[in-house]
Amino acid sequence: MDEAGKFKRVRERLELKLPVRIRCRETADFEWTEITRLIDVTPFGAGFTLKRPIEKGRLLHMTIPMPRQLRVFDHVEDQYRVWALVRRVSPIESAKNEGSLFEIGVAFIGKRPPRSYEEDPSRRYESAGAPDNSFNQVEDWMPPEMASEDKRVHTRHNIPVDITIEVLDDKGGVIAREQTVTENISNKGAAIYTTLDIPPGRFVRLSSEQYKLTVHAAIRGRSKGATGVMRIHVEFVDREWPL
Repeated sequence: MDEAGKFKRVRERLELKLPVRIRCRETADFEWTEITRLIDVTPFGAGFTLKRPIEKGRLLHMTIPMPRQLRVFDHVEDQYRVWALVRRVSPIESAKNEGSLFEIGVAFIGKRPPRSYEEDPSRRYESAGAPDNSFNQVEDWMPPEMASEDKRVHTRHNIPVDITIEVLDDKGGVIAREQTVTENISNKGAAIYTTLDIPPGRFVRLSSEQYKLTVHAAIRGRSKGATGVMRIHVEFVDREWPL
């Protein structure tokens, strides 16, 4: 078999509904785990669903009873422990009272995370070109949307949208809730006034009665406006805001 055929065969996704333990560190001080099942898998990546929000570019640690013929390392271990880069996040529509559900696609990157991840687990990465014979290589991701006020790609509108912010604990329960308004908003993100102490890197759930909409967002930063009121700068991770 030639090299092209070999790689096509090994990359074909197998529908193995294996249990998997997902661990995510949103910040240096906060992490959560969730048990779910794979949808499909190859030696280089997998698909599964999560009830917790995540975003493209984050790293997850996965523990899977992976068949040994699909592993790249740890062939004698009962569990395959591998780091993965989130490549795709798609919200799944569900019944109103069933909560959130996301379909996730990841690429395996290896047995250990990059050194920069240990310094800042909220850091985002992207694939550094085509994968080699083992795993995808990653490099730091510098997204343009939140770089600075004057470099934003998407226009912010100074609209005071009524918003409810919900902060989740490591079990997925709501530990803090606040009704507030946006200072400005775009399809991709917003600045929101808040009294809550939410550090950059955390995910929050945002709801609007006015728009009949719920989205999930990552905290990119915190700042005080001219009035001295604290605000958080967020980027929506699962859908755009319909302006």
